[in-house]
Order: sequence, then C-alpha cells, then structure tokens
Amino acid sequence: MNEPLQKQLKCPICKKPSERDKTKNPFLPFCSDRCRTIDLGKWLDGKYVIEGDESIQDPEL
Repeated sequence: MNEPLQKQLKCPICKKPSERDKTKNPFLPFCSDRCRTIDLGKWLDGKYVIEGDESIQDPEL
C-alpha cells in the first residue's frame, strides 16, 4: 500500500514544521515570510554558492 504524503515538511531555515499545501502556506518551502527573507539575505550575502564549470569574467578588467 502507498502511504499518504506527509502534510508538513521542515522549514530549511528554522527546522519548524512547514505546511506543504501552497494554498495554506504561501511561503513554501519556508514556514514564514521571516524565514524566506533570511534565506534571501543569505543568497545576497554570498553565503550560498552554486558551483559551475565556467568562470565569470568581468568585462572591465
């Protein structure tokens, strides 16, 4: 038998339960606007990095 999908998942920032239903939680996968904003700040501060094969070259150099 297939088990029903969990209705909640953990927020990637605070690890509290986060509602999986987008109609009940517009901040998905985060639990709140606060956690979503913290995550955005980490991206903007360069704390998250997506590695790639190509190096970015500055045209002004």
